[in-house]
Amino acid sequence: MKVYDEKHIKNIVLLGAPKAGKTLLAEDMLFEAGIINRRGTIEGKNTVSDYHEIEQERGNSVFATPLHTEWQDYKINIIDTPGFDDFVGEMVSSLRVADTCVLVINAQNGVEVGTELIWKYAEQFSKPVLFAINQADHPKADFDAALASLKSSFGHAVTQMQYPVNPGENFDAIIDLLKMVMYKFPKEGGKPQKLPIPDSELERANQLHNELVEKAAENDEKLMEKYFEKGTLDEDELRAGLKLGMIHHDVFPVFVTSAKKNMGSGRMMGFIDNVAPTPLEAKPERTTDGKELPFDPSKPAALFVFKTQLEPNLGKLTFFKVISGEVTSNSELINSQTGSLERFHQLFIMDGKNRNPVDKLVAGDIGATLKLKDTFTNQTLHAKGFDVTIEPIVFPEPRMRTAVIAKSKTDEEKIGEVLTKINQEDPTLMMEYSKELKQLILSAQGEMHLMVCKWNLEHTYHLTVEFVTPRISYRETIRKPALSNYRHKKQSGGAGQFGEVYLKIEPYYEGMPEPTEYSIRGKEVIDLEWGGKLVFYNCIVGGVIDARFIPSILKGIMEKMEVGPITGSYVRDVRVMVYDGKMHAVDSNDISFKIAGMMAFKDAFMKAEPQLLEPIYDLEVMVPEEMMGDVMGDLQTRRSMIMGIDSKGKYQVIKARTPLAELDKYSTSLRSMTQGRANFNQTFAEYVPVPFELQQKLSKQNQVEELV
Repeated sequence: MKVYDEKHIKNIVLLGAPKAGKTLLAEDMLFEAGIINRRGTIEGKNTVSDYHEIEQERGNSVFATPLHTEWQDYKINIIDTPGFDDFVGEMVSSLRVADTCVLVINAQNGVEVGTELIWKYAEQFSKPVLFAINQADHPKADFDAALASLKSSFGHAVTQMQYPVNPGENFDAIIDLLKMVMYKFPKEGGKPQKLPIPDSELERANQLHNELVEKAAENDEKLMEKYFEKGTLDEDELRAGLKLGMIHHDVFPVFVTSAKKNMGSGRMMGFIDNVAPTPLEAKPERTTDGKELPFDPSKPAALFVFKTQLEPNLGKLTFFKVISGEVTSNSELINSQTGSLERFHQLFIMDGKNRNPVDKLVAGDIGATLKLKDTFTNQTLHAKGFDVTIEPIVFPEPRMRTAVIAKSKTDEEKIGEVLTKINQEDPTLMMEYSKELKQLILSAQGEMHLMVCKWNLEHTYHLTVEFVTPRISYRETIRKPALSNYRHKKQSGGAGQFGEVYLKIEPYYEGMPEPTEYSIRGKEVIDLEWGGKLVFYNCIVGGVIDARFIPSILKGIMEKMEVGPITGSYVRDVRVMVYDGKMHAVDSNDISFKIAGMMAFKDAFMKAEPQLLEPIYDLEVMVPEEMMGDVMGDLQTRRSMIMGIDSKGKYQVIKARTPLAELDKYSTSLRSMTQGRANFNQTFAEYVPVPFELQQKLSKQNQVEELV
C-alpha cells in the first residue's frame, strides 16, 4: 500500500445522533474510493464498519471503527462512531485523534439531543466541524428546517455549501455553491452529471454563493482586500478562506447527502481533500508537562494509543496516531507510563476487520498493530531518548451502576480478571469491589452500555452472570448529644479482661466550639475515607484509664463506625469525648478497652437520635420542549427537587436534585419516555437525611438481613 506523507493525510471522524446514517455514509465513501466494489447495508449485516456480531444483532454501531479511503492523491482516515451516548467513550477517543469532525444530521430531525452532546465534545477538543445533512431522499426530509436548526444551535458560522433541488422521495439533484454547478444523480444514485444551474435556481444560488464568498473573505485580510477589489473570489481563494475559517471555528460548512442512495458523498470527499486541514495544520498535541508537540516527521517517533480492541481469534489490536517522526514494522518504542519496551512486528491500516499491511506510517497518520504486551488506551509510546507523555483523554464519568453476581464459583474467580480486560478496551466501563457494599460494582454510561458488557461476558468470555440492583452507599450520623458507658469484663481462668469506658457523643459540624464541660488532654481530628469527620477527645483525668489504652478505645470506635447500627453503613460527622472509666492492674489490656469503647459508642449512638443520610445527585436532563411535562412528572415520582429550567434552542434543560436510590435504570426510563430524544448527566452533590418512614423501613430490612 502507498505511504502518504503528512501533507496528504486527512483524518475525519463521523459523528451523529442514532439513525443519522453514519455507517452507510462511510460505506459510500469506501465505495466511491474503490476500497470496496459493493455497498453493504445495515439490513444485510454486511457493512465494513459494523462487523461485530453484537452490532449486526442490534442493527447499530457499538464500537468506533477505523477505515480509510484513497481519493485524488489524498488518504482519508475515517472513524465511524456509535450514535448512542451510552458509547460516548468510543466517540471521545475518536474525536481526540481526528483533525475534522463530520457531524451527520438527519434531514427529518435536524439538531437532536445527541447532536448537542457531540457538539460539546467537538468544542472541548477544538476540532473543525463539517455538517452533512443526510437522508435528503427521505419522504419526511426537510432540509431548510434542518439547516435552520443548525444555525439556531451553532450560530452564524454555519455556512451553506450546497442545497437540494427537490428534497424528499424525488431527491436527485444538488446545487453546489462553491463550484456553482448542479450535480444531477441517476434515480438510484451513483455518479452524477455536472450540469449548469437551472434558470429557476440561479437567483437563489447566486445569492447564497455571494454569502459564501463573503464568509470566506472574512477569515483573511488579504482575501478581504481581493474581495473588495474584484467583488468576488475564485475557487482556490474560496478554499483558502474556508480552510482558515474551519480551523478557527468561524466556518462550519454544510453539505447534502443521501447515504442510502450514494448521493453527495463524493463531492464531500473532494472538499475534505481540498479544504479540511491536514494534521500539520491542526492544533499540536500537548504533553503532560504543558508543552506542545507538533506533527513533525523530522522528530523522533511518538505515538498516542486511542483505542484497544481484544479480538477473540486475533488477540489485542492497538490503534494509534503517529504524533511525531515515523513508525515502521520493526520499530522499538518505550511506553512512557510503564517504561516497557514494545516491539512492532506488523503495521496495518484497518478497514473494519480487514487488515491492510504497511511498512511505515508517518506523523499525522492513524494505524494499528497486533499484540503489544503492556500498552493500552491513553498511553504514549516514544523513541528511546525522546521522553514525552501525551496528555491522556479525560473520559466522561459513569452515569449508571449495577452489581455483578457470577452464577458459579468458577466464574466468580474469573470475573474480576475479565472485567479488567474489558475496562482496558473501554475506559468508560469501570469495575471495583466495594468493601462497604460487599458487592462487585460495574459502572457504565447507561443500560445499553451494561447490556453490551453482559453480552460480551457471556458470548466472548463464556461467563454466566447476573446484573442486580446495587446497594446504596448510605451514611449514618446523629442529631443530639448522648452519654453512655460500658464495662467489659471476662474471666475464664488465668488472666481476664477488664475495661470500663464513659463517653459522650454529639453531632459534629465545621467550626463548632470546643467542649467546655471536660478537661481536654488530647484531641485527634480524623478525616474519614468515606467522607465527614470523627473528632476524638481524651478527657481522662486522674489516671483512671492509662494513656496507653486510649488508642485502643479509639480503634474500637472506628471499627463500629465502619458498620453503623441502623443499616450497617459508614458513620460520619461525630465527636466523642472519653471522660471517665476504670481499669484493673492485671486484667486490663488493649482488647478490653477496644471492646468497651466500641460498645459504649454503639449504645450512645442509639440514644443520640441516629439519622440515616442518603447520597443526592445533581441531575441535568436535556429534553425536547414537548416532552418536558412527562419528564418532570417522572422526576417528581423519584423524590426529585426541581432546581430550575433553562432553554437551549428547542430543548429544555431540567435541573434537579435526586436521591441515588431513585436513579436505578433511569437512563432506560428516560429513553423509553422520550423515544431516545432526551439526554442526562449526573454528579454527586451531597448527603442529606432520609425521610423518617424510609429510615424505619431500611432499618427493619437491615435487621432481617442480619438474621438470615
